[in-house]
Amino acid sequence: MPWFTFCSYHAAMSMPDSLLPASSPPLPSAADVARGIGRLFARNDIWCLGEMPLRCGRRADLMGVDARGQIIIVEIKVAKADLLGDAKWPDYLNYCDRFYWGLAPHLDRACMDTDAFRPDLCGLIVGDGYDAEILRPAPTRRLAAPRRKVETERLARAALRRVVTLADPHTRQWGQDFDS
Repeated sequence: MPWFTFCSYHAAMSMPDSLLPASSPPLPSAADVARGIGRLFARNDIWCLGEMPLRCGRRADLMGVDARGQIIIVEIKVAKADLLGDAKWPDYLNYCDRFYWGLAPHLDRACMDTDAFRPDLCGLIVGDGYDAEILRPAPTRRLAAPRRKVETERLARAALRRVVTLADPHTRQWGQDFDS
């Protein structure tokens, strides 16, 4: 071990914690990003549920409804490999009027402007555990009215079921299980 490394190591080991350099904060998790986006949405009268199962077998990270009744889906990514390897996201477009990518602040966003991520169809939000910001608004692609009605009712029933089963876990055994 070089002398300067040896001295630095021993000096740090004998230093009080208050004098040690602060470590970098942990990177935001998907739950942190969802919380930040949820706060942004709430301020804008958009109310959403996390982990909403879709009829195609996929699960939306966030799915919500705005004041005009439009359905919004957000696909959250906190890791580069997960972002670049996601081939299922186009499946979500059939279940929403607007689709957003929700990214952690540390991710390189250069790929979001490429054809693979369809910036003509997708909005972009960056968020952490405290807040979020829309960097690119999502264009509106209106769902057919019957599809919107079905999806809005499914979302409402899932939200109500979650509220009721939180208050009384014994009720979880009854009704359609939107949470699985």
